[in-house]
Amino acid sequence: MTATEIRQAFLDFFVSKGHTIVPSAPIVIKNDPTLMFTNAGMNQFKDIFLGEAPAKATRVADTQRCLRVSGKHNDLEEVGIDTYHHTMFEMLGNWSFGDYFKKEAIAWSWELLTEVYKLPKDRLYVTYFEGDEKDGLEKDTETYNLWKQYVDEAHILPGNKKDNFWEMGETGPCGPCSEIHYDSRPDSERAEVSGATLVNADHDQVIEIWNNVFMQFNRLKGGALQSLPAKHVDTGMGFERLVRVLQGKTSNYDTDVFQPLIQFIAEKARTPYPAIWVESKDKVEVDEDSDVAMRVIADHIRAISFAIADGQLPSNNKAGYVIRRILRRAVRYQYQYLGFRDPFLNTLVPVLAEQFKGVFDNLYSQKDFVQKVILEEETAFLRTLGNGIARFNERIKLLTHLEAGQKATGFYESFEPNKINGAFAFELSDTYGFPIDLTELMARELGFSVDIEGYELALQEQKTRSRAAGTIDTQDWIILKDDETSIFTGYDETETIAHVVKYRKVTAKGKEQYQIVLDKTPFYAESGGQVGDKGELVFPDGTIILVTDTKKENGLTVHFVDNLPEDIEDALTAIVDPALRGQTNANHSATHLLHAAMKQVLGTHVNQKGSLVNDQYLRFDFSHFAKVTDEELAQIEAIVNQKVRQNIPLKEERSVLYAEAITSGVTALFGEKYGEYVRVITFEDEFSKELCGGTHVQATGQIGFFKIIAESAVAAGVRRIEAITGVAAEVYITNQSLLINQLKDLLKNPKDLPKSVESLLDENNKLKKEIEKSILEKSSGLKNELAQKAEAINGINFIAQKVALPNAEAIKNLAYQLKDIVSDLFLVLVADLDGKPSITVMIAENLVKEKGLHAGNIVKELAKEVKGGGGGQPFFATAGGSDVSGLDNVLVKAKSFVG
Repeated sequence: MTATEIRQAFLDFFVSKGHTIVPSAPIVIKNDPTLMFTNAGMNQFKDIFLGEAPAKATRVADTQRCLRVSGKHNDLEEVGIDTYHHTMFEMLGNWSFGDYFKKEAIAWSWELLTEVYKLPKDRLYVTYFEGDEKDGLEKDTETYNLWKQYVDEAHILPGNKKDNFWEMGETGPCGPCSEIHYDSRPDSERAEVSGATLVNADHDQVIEIWNNVFMQFNRLKGGALQSLPAKHVDTGMGFERLVRVLQGKTSNYDTDVFQPLIQFIAEKARTPYPAIWVESKDKVEVDEDSDVAMRVIADHIRAISFAIADGQLPSNNKAGYVIRRILRRAVRYQYQYLGFRDPFLNTLVPVLAEQFKGVFDNLYSQKDFVQKVILEEETAFLRTLGNGIARFNERIKLLTHLEAGQKATGFYESFEPNKINGAFAFELSDTYGFPIDLTELMARELGFSVDIEGYELALQEQKTRSRAAGTIDTQDWIILKDDETSIFTGYDETETIAHVVKYRKVTAKGKEQYQIVLDKTPFYAESGGQVGDKGELVFPDGTIILVTDTKKENGLTVHFVDNLPEDIEDALTAIVDPALRGQTNANHSATHLLHAAMKQVLGTHVNQKGSLVNDQYLRFDFSHFAKVTDEELAQIEAIVNQKVRQNIPLKEERSVLYAEAITSGVTALFGEKYGEYVRVITFEDEFSKELCGGTHVQATGQIGFFKIIAESAVAAGVRRIEAITGVAAEVYITNQSLLINQLKDLLKNPKDLPKSVESLLDENNKLKKEIEKSILEKSSGLKNELAQKAEAINGINFIAQKVALPNAEAIKNLAYQLKDIVSDLFLVLVADLDGKPSITVMIAENLVKEKGLHAGNIVKELAKEVKGGGGGQPFFATAGGSDVSGLDNVLVKAKSFVG
């Protein structure tokens, strides 16, 4: 069976058992502060398991794209090294929400594996939970007895809490589980060693392929287990592992899931996969580095591409940083082991998109955009790698000329002969993206080693700092009412009578807050780019609690407050700040008009890639491969304001079938998880029609006026427009008009303002050139004067002088001129630049090599005299400070370095 046939057979089987097939959720998680990525098939159903949302169907099945590179489930370092770990993988799953339980789940999993897929029964092993005394959990004898109907008892194995009690994270839904493992070893090996001894022993040929989780508990903050409102089944079968077993392979990477990518890489690298064995005199060996590199690249391109297609661009924080880290790991492997010096990773996107066409079509429809983003990231990182290599070579060059036990100029870090400092190795990793093994490889080629202990220490210190900065202490919910859902009334009103359903305390960065859930609320929770509402909760005794923010968590609306009333169980009035809501509505509706106008002016390829809508302004990120011209911006702005003046009424449709909405031509956003029913927002049927859960004006006239204030680049293929509406736009226009009038007054009211400003700039440039010429002439005169003052000390021509030059560039030019005419030069120039001390150190290259002098380290010491700091290269460095009175001391101290 092909991978496509295997996937479809799974879905068809569970349709025959009364299951509804649901689409995969995006790989990037929104509205759940405990997770960045979908790391298991159950994530999109978490609110159902917790009883916080009703199930639209009690039996469902799907294939879910997952990502495991952070948190508890982190497989990144194993990826490519072994045969079965991946960053992005598919999880085939069948689910029961309070319907069937252990009996049916076990029977169907056995039927599918042995009767549909026809796996040999004697190669399958199953496990059950042996119990845990600490949690007060007994042995799962029910599961054991159910398996006895199908499996030889020698193939039914007990498992501990680590292996057979599934938990999504530190807290949340959990329960005992029953794994199914497959032994793919040759019969000869199976005869010698029983597969039972290798289950859950990290054997690469005895692997888990399916896990039946019997979800019945919720893990609380303190570790206690709380029974869920209903018992559920959550199963997950690793698609890549299943394909490997059914296709008789010993590695996931040898299946048709990965081979199209790997063979494409091998062809372009002109390196066979698998690597060719080479026979020498003494032994037969193979360099497996190229194999590992191809596996890493083939795996990582999947995670990167699907994350970008789901709306997560690489960046320097949170989920974006994780994606950038995976991308850079792939680029490092192709650079280090396959010899690619130019961007290559991006060329895999079309191959991958074609492979998943008909399965996850969101990648195929965005393949050009995704490839462009990856190309830009590759290009930037290859440039960074080049800078890192130059930094590494500079360090090697310096160490080569230092004697064992010496400290360069007395101020260089202590070192051992032929050893790269651990802190420096960490700098290469942290700043330039070098993995430690690449630093070791480069050092080894030059006869150096790396201080691994020092590197590990620096790495651990950074991890400790990061953990401390991100620590959030979230207490368990205190339940006041057993309501399963929180009703949102904010589309129709801004005031609602409500009761507190539950609340909890949260501490972050030393600040205590409370989170409150109401049975009904008019507060809009941050979602879809629109910020959460602010307002107040008014209690019957007159107590007013301010709501500082509102967010979504697993389908619930959570209100953030700084304190609680004495009696929290009374009815309260939830009141949204009407001014903030009104301004936010205007900016949100303007965003819809902007999106539609851009499609008209720039083309239908324009799609939203992110947005921010609050009461101050709107920010809209969109796919486009060129700067939007001033003429295009003016045209877009004119279209939006035309629609504002037409005062188009809002047409809002709630509970529209998703399939019907898409068929009607509505705009949907990539990376959003839409349910069976959606809300459609329309401003004129033929102009703007979008799926949206946010709040809006009742008619476009309420926007008042729309003004674009900025257009810029965000990433490859992604641009950003910032705009304002209403009063903010009016104030902006008024201020711009005042500014123009002030300019006119300053320029004596010229008829042609732009031409007058241009003439002024031309005149200013001419004067600058004359001043620069004068400074150059002055420094040339100083050059000869200072050269004559050179003092010979220990084979060094020493010059230390205070100069009267107007800027740092002039001082630098003078230093380089002196270097050209004075051999063996050690030069220190100081200057008072408008009350700010300046220090410049220039050392001849031969002195750097022969005497171990380092201008960058020396200038740091000299800068202490002026209460400042600086640095630079071994032969040239500069520093500044805050105390000009110390400049004379600098000149005196400079001599100590050559005396």
